[in-house]
Amino acid sequence: MAKEKENTNKTFLLRVDAETMEAVEKWAADEFRSVNGQLQWIIAEALKKSGRKKK
Repeated sequence: MAKEKENTNKTFLLRVDAETMEAVEKWAADEFRSVNGQLQWIIAEALKKSGRKKK
């Protein structure tokens, strides 16, 4: 039997000021992403750039 892929996403609350949120919303819209997807991309890119994530 094939092993089902486990959901490894974790949920957390993030508080940001209104100006930052507006900028992220615009950036996400410009790149046809959801705000959540944009934040995931920003975090992944920062981790790669800092050498903390290999992929």
